[in-house]
Amino acid sequence: MTVELREHGDGIWTAPGARIIDRTGRRRLPIGDDGFSRAAAVSVLVDKTALIADVLDSGYTATLFCRPRRFGKTLNMTMMKAFFEAPPAGAADPSLFEGTEVWELGDGSYREHFAAYPVIYLSMRTAKGDTWGQTYGALKDMLTAEFARHSYLLDSNNIGSHEKDAARDILSGSASESDYAGSVLFLARLLRAYHHRPVVLLIDEYDAPVMAGYSAPDGGYYREVVTFLKRLLTGPLKDGGEVLAFACLTGVQRVTKESIFSDLNNVTVSTALSTVSDERFGFTDAEMSALASYFEYADCMDEARRWYDGYRFGNVDVFNPWSALNYFNFGCAPDVYWGNTSGNAVVASLVRQADEDTLGKIYTLMEPCGTVEAPLDLGIVFPDIGIRSDALWSMLYLAGYLTTEDTALPNNTRVRRRLRIPNAEVAELYRTEIVERFAGAAGESNDLDAFHEALATGEAEVMRRELSKMLDGSASYFDITSENSIHMLVLGLCFGIKGFGDPVSNREAGDGRPDIQLVPEHTLFFDGRRPLVTVELKYRKDASAEELEELAQRALGQIVEKRYDAGPLPELAYGRVRWGIACSGKRVAALSAQA
Repeated sequence: MTVELREHGDGIWTAPGARIIDRTGRRRLPIGDDGFSRAAAVSVLVDKTALIADVLDSGYTATLFCRPRRFGKTLNMTMMKAFFEAPPAGAADPSLFEGTEVWELGDGSYREHFAAYPVIYLSMRTAKGDTWGQTYGALKDMLTAEFARHSYLLDSNNIGSHEKDAARDILSGSASESDYAGSVLFLARLLRAYHHRPVVLLIDEYDAPVMAGYSAPDGGYYREVVTFLKRLLTGPLKDGGEVLAFACLTGVQRVTKESIFSDLNNVTVSTALSTVSDERFGFTDAEMSALASYFEYADCMDEARRWYDGYRFGNVDVFNPWSALNYFNFGCAPDVYWGNTSGNAVVASLVRQADEDTLGKIYTLMEPCGTVEAPLDLGIVFPDIGIRSDALWSMLYLAGYLTTEDTALPNNTRVRRRLRIPNAEVAELYRTEIVERFAGAAGESNDLDAFHEALATGEAEVMRRELSKMLDGSASYFDITSENSIHMLVLGLCFGIKGFGDPVSNREAGDGRPDIQLVPEHTLFFDGRRPLVTVELKYRKDASAEELEELAQRALGQIVEKRYDAGPLPELAYGRVRWGIACSGKRVAALSAQA
């Protein structure tokens, strides 16, 4: 349904619950442009300027906004920089904000904060390397660049010669590590002396160096980077006093339990569970519908919701903004846009290292309306990942690979919350990693393809041969010791088969619950027809070859006896293929029947 947009002039369009900015009227999307001043001047933006009012109204000394990558954190931080920063000389141009929500809120009362503060802006998203030396070098470059941006301080009579010499050491790169660790507080004091106004401190992606330090090769440099950042940030946040007006930080991880913030009690944290500014990151349905109408793509909204909606932040449902913009940019062509930019190391690690229990939970998540219950500790620390069984679910939630409607009591780490995959795009990321893991178990992609075709066509000897090869070579992937072991293996192998949706496991059908069913579905690169496939699995320790054949026959008979596939065929299915598969250690028997 097309949303009616109201034009206000000067490039402002509104609809109920949404405001669109397009100063040029060219309908240019800000793909890859997360600097607010440029994007607001030449591109279409969803108006999120009310975040500025949120920050001012809160009265908080420091606010940390934790949201997944590509959810507008950098755009919002550069927006605050553009709004708050006072130029060293001359008057600021308010044209970028005229007509925006913050400009109109409170009968214009927030305008008095426009261009009213000196600003320190630090982006740490590129401050990462394979070694501490590389990352420290990147942090030094970042700090030096911010001092250079304020080099006008060196011409001021309000700054003493000693302070100017210290600033020049930082600018030249000759200062000590201790000097760089104290440089943010030092710069804040210089700016306060020059402008006679308190300083706004904005730090974007503060946790990027920490994440790089934890995941770096050769044991990483986690402790080194945490130690440095504690000294860098604690100074201005704790000892800023009258120097600091307020601070805002963004990141993916909430590492308030790290030693970075261990001496601070004045950092307020807004995570995806919080209602604080819950609608300021990501696009609401009203905002997405307004964008779709503006670009004349209103007919695409149902598909856009399936692929990119589904996140719950506090009390608000939101779309992934990066994926939504790319979807419109490519003429409403659904694809995995977010996953191709954010890096999927967390999901890859989960899937490839998962034990049987965790793998079963992943398969449950992949089912329609599938959920996993787990507590969320959003102050999780990186070393906990390898120690605490629930830590990885918290990491996946913070990174945007899971979401939940259970957002009440956001700071209670004992509440078990129903976690789910947000949308089709993120499900595709999981599916890709599952297929990669089991392609590894198969040894060669051709072997996995052969397994898939045998399963769909009922070729029992090919199935037995390929599954036997996998079991023979799968010591590093699976230890087949029970029926659940072989169930997890075969179920994983059934993802990504052309012409089928994701496999379903133990779902009620007929007079029971078949182990695995594959239902035909339209898929990319396959427009043929497929049968309904039902698989029943058996396991017996130390079974002979004859006993395995008997077990497989019994499994095959169970499908008919329990009427697992006796109902009407799904719309796209032709016929039925039934499988009885039995294993003992790494030996396998496979029987099929078609109906």
